[in-house]
Amino acid sequence: HEREHDREISELAAKHAEEMEKLRAELKEEQRHLLDELQQQMAATHRAEYEQAQLQSQTLHSLELEALRLTLNNMHTSQLELTQSNLRKEKETALMELREMLNDKRAQEVAILQSRHQLEWEKIKEQCLKEKEDL
Repeated sequence: HEREHDREISELAAKHAEEMEKLRAELKEEQRHLLDELQQQMAATHRAEYEQAQLQSQTLHSLELEALRLTLNNMHTSQLELTQSNLRKEKETALMELREMLNDKRAQEVAILQSRHQLEWEKIKEQCLKEKEDL
């Protein structure tokens, strides 16, 4: 009876050891599966974070480019306004010089005409005096 009891214990111990080995194998397989799954999730998370960082970098780059474009546009506008102002001043100066030149020319012509008029007046006056004398 004792031998049969020892044999049953031995069988139970062997069965127990076999089941423990089977459970260890299943546990290792499940751990490996969970580890693979975790690595895939970490890789996916890493990719998503990398893509988001790239997107933020591109957005920042786009904003910097837009700021530079606006600055350049403002500088260009300021330069155009300055050039326009300078051209307006030059035009006003040229118009004033032309007006002065025309006024001087007109004054000269008026003086010449007055002089001619005076000469002709004196000539006519002399003719009149001469005609009076002749009469």
